[in-house]
Amino acid sequence: MTERFAFSINATDGAARTGVIHMQRGDIRTPAFMPVGTAATVKGMRPAEVRATGADILLGNTYHLMLRPTAERMARLGGLHKFMGWDRPILTDSGGYQVMSLSALTKQSEEGVTFKSHLDGSRHMLSPERSMEIQRLLGTDIVMCFDECPPNGVDAKRAEASMDRSMRWAKRSRDAFDAGEDHAAKAALFGIQQGSLDQKLRQRSADALIDIGFDGYAIGGLAVGEGQEAMFGVLDYAPQQLPQDKPRYLMGVGKPDDLVGAVARGVDMFDCVLPTRSGRNGQAFTWNGPINIRNAKYNEDQGPLDPACGCPVCQTWSRAYLHHLVRAGEMLGAMLMTQHNLHFYQDLMQAMRDAIADGQFAAFQRDFDARYKGGK
Repeated sequence: MTERFAFSINATDGAARTGVIHMQRGDIRTPAFMPVGTAATVKGMRPAEVRATGADILLGNTYHLMLRPTAERMARLGGLHKFMGWDRPILTDSGGYQVMSLSALTKQSEEGVTFKSHLDGSRHMLSPERSMEIQRLLGTDIVMCFDECPPNGVDAKRAEASMDRSMRWAKRSRDAFDAGEDHAAKAALFGIQQGSLDQKLRQRSADALIDIGFDGYAIGGLAVGEGQEAMFGVLDYAPQQLPQDKPRYLMGVGKPDDLVGAVARGVDMFDCVLPTRSGRNGQAFTWNGPINIRNAKYNEDQGPLDPACGCPVCQTWSRAYLHHLVRAGEMLGAMLMTQHNLHFYQDLMQAMRDAIADGQFAAFQRDFDARYKGGK
């Protein structure tokens, strides 16, 4: 039987690494991008189509699934994988970020967070123990510990208090995860580093997480409005504060140039709604930079969305047709734009894996930046 969880690094080039996470439901090639399946679906895509883009793992959302259809119902129906028809690994976030960002009324305490559902106003409590229970009921492969993600721009005192609480919650998450022995025998648990933009706080957070012990480590508290320069400033040191032999996951990131810059700094895993959300809104990511297919200049353009892309969309339909679908509000337009964007993201990850393995990542990054940021 395949191991519950193992991570092997196959090659490095500077700080960039490429490797494989081995899990019972399949291998995850790193650097890896996880399409976001918030409510047990990657919007506009069938699971087989998502897999065909090259995705090895999906992300699900604890907050949304606990509210609808509920984790208990999911468990009765055989778990998240069976429910949505995806037989490969799934990572679920802890729900903490959504509680803070989507709920109109929240009350935080050492116990956890009490909040009102954004769906119907019903009241719920989410704690480290409840988050672990929900993710166990879902049958998640990679479980995220429960944490507090403060908004961008908080003062030093608030950032420190939030980080310290997150570390206490990380220990409670570890204890609750281990108590669910059947799930713990199959799944992995990741800790989440916090500390805002403060290097010393992030070092304290990393030290606390390492002391607790996790299968992998996430870098949290970024992609919350701080901007790319500030994010890269943190990534210049944060990945190196974490264990070298464990996966490093940058949560909620990001644009293609964010991914390339983060991989250059030692990050292994990513997730973001951008390729799917942008696709639904008419934006396509290409090797020459993003384009807005709604623009009138595409209404008679018979070329492919991206001449350098081999995805089914670019091989079959023209920019003019996609322009028509999106402008007409046809659902096929959103579906095809999403399919292309997910292919582009997975092609980008494969290109980075190849460049690292060949010892050419710096050259790849220079060429990518020049083309992506200077293209039309």
